[in-house]
Amino acid sequence: MLTPVVDAPSERYRQLYHRGSTTVFACRHDPRFSYCLYVPPELDQAPESYRLLIAVHGTGRTMSAYRDAFVEFALYHRCVVLAPLFPVGPCGDGEPDGFKYIIEDDIRYDLVMLAIIDEVAAALGIDASKFLMFGYSGGGHFTHRFMYLHPQRLLAASIGAPGSVTLLDDTRDWWVGIRDFERIFGHPIDLSAMRDVAIQLVVGAADLETWEINHPPGSRRWREGINDTGPTRVDRNTALLSNLKAHGMRVEQSIVPNVPHDGMKVLPTVKAFFKRVLDGHARDDAK
Repeated sequence: MLTPVVDAPSERYRQLYHRGSTTVFACRHDPRFSYCLYVPPELDQAPESYRLLIAVHGTGRTMSAYRDAFVEFALYHRCVVLAPLFPVGPCGDGEPDGFKYIIEDDIRYDLVMLAIIDEVAAALGIDASKFLMFGYSGGGHFTHRFMYLHPQRLLAASIGAPGSVTLLDDTRDWWVGIRDFERIFGHPIDLSAMRDVAIQLVVGAADLETWEINHPPGSRRWREGINDTGPTRVDRNTALLSNLKAHGMRVEQSIVPNVPHDGMKVLPTVKAFFKRVLDGHARDDAK
């Protein structure tokens, strides 16, 4: 028996703009920020069975490209893809990097992200209590710092080639270390919850340019100790790996051969990691 075609304008609108690769939506919590989605067409049959996969752009703000790159993965692994947009200069000053460091003037980017997640979960009827998050370059900055703030929300975090890293180091202030973390954010880091997160650090083996990530004293991004984790993104990725391992985290590193600073070229490695995580949870749920 054929499924009847729903011809109501509201249903046509929903299928056109709220399913598949969607249009761009302003965040209701703070319309300075927006997002787009990929919603598999079969979602409405069992929305509670879908996971949320978040892909965070870098400085170039290629949010829709990352969204589109995860479409096939989402279809096969029952995921909704959410790609936020944190635009340049939301405070009117042209600042391109605020989202990377979580706090910018009156903005808490982690709370904006959580508000977007809540909005999407309510609209689609999915369970977003735990989700997958990938971020590359500037998105890698955001993803590992978001993990420090909200580890209980993450099923897995793939941290791609951040130019600067925050170490679990209580001798240095945020965002080089975490000495003043509780004063700034109102709660301590939950290391126990972080140990439940599957963590991937990914970087291209040829990601060796240093001009954008080494900051001399007196420059805009200078912090004491900012360059101590090594000159390249590979060095900094490895320093973060050692630091997280020393604190008992479930972390693995993937250095992708022949890849420069190019987020699209590490995605096969990221998808393989997320697949292992989802397959492991499916086995646990079946027990």
